[in-house]
Amino acid sequence: MQDQSGLRQFASRTSLCVAVILVVVKLAAWVVTGSVALLGSAIDALVDTGASLATYFGVRYAERPPDAHHRFGHGKGEAIAGFTQATFLAGAAVVLAFQSLERLIYPHATEALNVGLWVIVGSLFAAAGLVLMQTWVVKRTGSTAIAADRAHYMTDVAVNAGVLVSLGVTHYTGWERADPIVAFAISGYMLWNARGIADEALTQLLDQELSADQRKQIEQAVSGCAGVRGVHDLRTRHAGDRIFVEFHLEVEGSLTVEKGHAIGDLAEEAVAHLLPGVVEVTAHLEPFGIKDDRLDNRVMNAG
Repeated sequence: MQDQSGLRQFASRTSLCVAVILVVVKLAAWVVTGSVALLGSAIDALVDTGASLATYFGVRYAERPPDAHHRFGHGKGEAIAGFTQATFLAGAAVVLAFQSLERLIYPHATEALNVGLWVIVGSLFAAAGLVLMQTWVVKRTGSTAIAADRAHYMTDVAVNAGVLVSLGVTHYTGWERADPIVAFAISGYMLWNARGIADEALTQLLDQELSADQRKQIEQAVSGCAGVRGVHDLRTRHAGDRIFVEFHLEVEGSLTVEKGHAIGDLAEEAVAHLLPGVVEVTAHLEPFGIKDDRLDNRVMNAG
């Protein structure tokens, strides 16, 4: 657990440092060249800086242990950071789209293309290296915030590649509209990525259930435990690196509290080992065959 915390913090600090360096370099290159595609890349890098800040503070907040006011922990801090990144990215995409359309209507010559080409090549390698590092960290930790930040830099790789193409076309053909066309395509790609990041964050913020397959695996694992007569009212949710699972566990009503509790512990342990990451499981014991108001029935009627 401590190792995962260190990896998340290392990844967030590294992405923040890289983002700051890239935004300074790209803005300087845009001033020199006047390329609207390079401006798009600079805007994307500026968004990355804001997103990396959100990731840095989101990861730090999510690392806090449960307290009196947050007994489920602070894991959703990562989802909030991810949603913040999506908002930044969508806003930047809209601004870039308007800039691109203006340049399409009123073409503007780009200058010092060699400078822009070298800057973009360097940025491309930096972003690709960062994505590889973040991919490794996400596989080790399952961090939502780092995954969202990685999506930003995957966008950055595509953006840099697009800018490289537009500058190359302009350099070798002199066609000025290649620059804003690529910039407009970049804005669309940024918007598409923003939607994906927002969907992932909202999955956690709105307490969406785990997949149908995972729920089925949980029910099968619980039903397979000795002494279990039934399971119902299964509820699941995801918060940062934690998965919360709750269910009503049916056992023989004649059992002692101690024996029923032992069966509940066995079922909780089976689920905890079934799912990846940190899993917190709560089983509510009930006598088998009891007729009561069930969440399963309410959900079925609502659907």
